[in-house]
Amino acid sequence: MLKTASETDHMQSPGAEVQPRARELIDAVERVIVGKRDTVTLVVVALLCEGHVALEDIPGMGKTLLARTMARCIDGDFRRIQFTPDLLPSDVTGLNIYDQQRGEFRFRPGPLLGNIILADEINRATPRTQSCLLEAMEERQITVDDRSHPLPRPFLVIATQNPIEQEGTFPLPEAQLDRFLITLSHGYPSEDEEEEIVMRFEQSSPLESLAPVIDGPELIRLQTLCRRVKVEASVRRYIVRLVRATRELPGIHLGASPRATQRLYAAAQALAAIRGRDYVVPDDAKDLAVPVLAHRIVVGAEARLKGENRKSLIEAAVKRVEVPVD
Repeated sequence: MLKTASETDHMQSPGAEVQPRARELIDAVERVIVGKRDTVTLVVVALLCEGHVALEDIPGMGKTLLARTMARCIDGDFRRIQFTPDLLPSDVTGLNIYDQQRGEFRFRPGPLLGNIILADEINRATPRTQSCLLEAMEERQITVDDRSHPLPRPFLVIATQNPIEQEGTFPLPEAQLDRFLITLSHGYPSEDEEEEIVMRFEQSSPLESLAPVIDGPELIRLQTLCRRVKVEASVRRYIVRLVRATRELPGIHLGASPRATQRLYAAAQALAAIRGRDYVVPDDAKDLAVPVLAHRIVVGAEARLKGENRKSLIEAAVKRVEVPVD
């Protein structure tokens, strides 16, 4: 008896299905991006659990190139939005314009309606323009003149910030930061990696000859499989306690929200699948604690005076939580 497509899909092993495709995607991105496998892996995690990524780094570190490469590899529509103080929400979402021939208004989509959205220097836009991303990032839709428009899938926002130049910027509020699944920083390459970058781009960009390795429907299928990765009760409780520890640790003025617990849970499922497993282990959550939780906390004044930062406080919170051994 032939099995239906839904029955066949139900029998698939998430780890066995996701790992080879995820590795293929990561390897393809690394043909352009040198020496940043951990960063690329975390961006793929965000793709698989439909999250968003904030990249904080100085100019020239390959943030835009990473976004463009990811879009090329998934055969997605890449859109770049340069955020400036005079950018309006309608410049991002689109607007209704009057069609004189038809005698009616029609919607003209903005650059937000794409698959991979690079929100370049997002902290240079006013809070009003920044806030127009809230609905898009959380609900996968935008509302223009009381009419909602669904966003395409897959949908990934990669927002960049320059941590050095702060003059004329508008820091992202906590509500906006909480919409990002992961925050990352490229960091400087090693000497060998920097030489490899020079050699790889000596004559032309490898991005020009890069072919897609996965398409939208396949990526959506992998996202569904990741949600089927099993999380045993003790590991689920461990994830909850990791997040709750950020609310109890001295030095943290404001801990991570329940949304952070949900996102850490989903990210751990995606990472486990990338690693070829059908179940989550505590190390999956531990490895994701800093990139998923650090931007969601507020450091207290006393801790700042002592030189503590978000990363060190999250690491301290992780050490406080007992790891299940079953």
